[in-house]
Amino acid sequence: MNESNEAGTLSLEGMHGTVEVPEHGQGFWRNWRAYVGPALLVSVGYMDPGNWGTDLQGGAQYKYALLWVVAMASAMAIILQILSARLGVVTGKDLAQACRDWYPAWARWPQYLLCEIAICACDLAEVLGSAVALNLLFHIPLLWAVFITGFDVLALLALQRYGVRTIEAVVVVLVGTIAGCYFLELFVLPQTRPDFLAMGAAIFKPTLGQPGMVFVAIGIIGATVMPHNLYLHSALVQSRKYQQDEPSKRRAIHFNTIDTVVALFIAFFVNAAILVLAAMVFYGKESVTVPGGQVIHFTADSDWIRVAYLTLSPLLGVVAASTLFAVALLSSGQSSTITGTLAGQVVMEGFMRWRIAPWLRRVISRGLAILPAIIVIGVRGEGSVTDLLILSQVVLALQLPFAMFPLLHFTSSARRMGRWKNGWFLLITGWFSAILITAMDLYGLPDLLREAWQVIVGH
Repeated sequence: MNESNEAGTLSLEGMHGTVEVPEHGQGFWRNWRAYVGPALLVSVGYMDPGNWGTDLQGGAQYKYALLWVVAMASAMAIILQILSARLGVVTGKDLAQACRDWYPAWARWPQYLLCEIAICACDLAEVLGSAVALNLLFHIPLLWAVFITGFDVLALLALQRYGVRTIEAVVVVLVGTIAGCYFLELFVLPQTRPDFLAMGAAIFKPTLGQPGMVFVAIGIIGATVMPHNLYLHSALVQSRKYQQDEPSKRRAIHFNTIDTVVALFIAFFVNAAILVLAAMVFYGKESVTVPGGQVIHFTADSDWIRVAYLTLSPLLGVVAASTLFAVALLSSGQSSTITGTLAGQVVMEGFMRWRIAPWLRRVISRGLAILPAIIVIGVRGEGSVTDLLILSQVVLALQLPFAMFPLLHFTSSARRMGRWKNGWFLLITGWFSAILITAMDLYGLPDLLREAWQVIVGH
């Protein structure tokens, strides 16, 4: 327990221990203000363009029927992120460092390569989301917009210069804007107020009976419980400068748990709202007439991410909705780009102890993500964005077990965690989550491979 890292192998060294925390005996709010942040950064990954794509398709095609998947995935995500934070606080290692130090050397390369595949899949979602946003804002052809996203390294470098607290503040503004708009639509505007009884019934009556449901459900899980976030959270909690004595660790675990529950509940609300509003605006309809008389037609193959701004139009009008949605989508993509780059840094340094400049890391992973986007959009045209988004999230879901099981193994071990090992509640819910996600992956694998091939070659 509490093994110290070798000199020069601190997790996210530039951010490690940079945020002061109050002395013992200070009040709740002072402590909360100091510790809040890491889970908010992680929560961006739960509201990225990949989530928007899967939630929109789920609502548009199956109404509320997949709402239970969003709720279940969010609950499992909270449990797993709490475990990730505990691992970082107690051991002083992130998950990648723990895997390198506590597993046989032969396991290092396979685990590292799987992590990189997951990060590239996630980055593909950010590329597509940012490209759709640029297309909506400036009417740039989608293929050119994909190329332009390669230059987001400049925005990333500008933000990183100001430290982890500035990045956290930017994320708070973004999340607050999105959540505020959807809150008004669901609870204030009468024309978009949903049937809450039907929503409740959908959450408590799981079903996967309709064709294609398994594929979208696994996409939702992959978009919600993201493997690289399990590595990242265990590193970000170490940005707080807490002491190594028992009361300090207890306090750090306590406030990081609160931070995780609050941030991921907000993420659940946003994801559920996107699915519900997509169900109300798109489900069972062949077209929508917007103010001004323009008719937008829908089919089963509609590119939902590109008409998603219509879910905000009852609140804002079509022009303002299109602009705000595009800005939120662009900001979401950029914020997720930042956390994805940090996660890439964590796994590269943790598994392999390779250190490269963040901008170079960004260029490599973004280049690997842009390539499939260019090929598929170039061959199949601009109507393939949602398909690509969901495929990227399915890749994430398939990679999840390789992050979940090591995390549960370490946090359940008295040797690694001492008195902070998982209690009965975290033990049961953690292993249940990991086994259920893995079982769904295996159950859906034939469908996944078939759907993935159709996305690649076209329907």
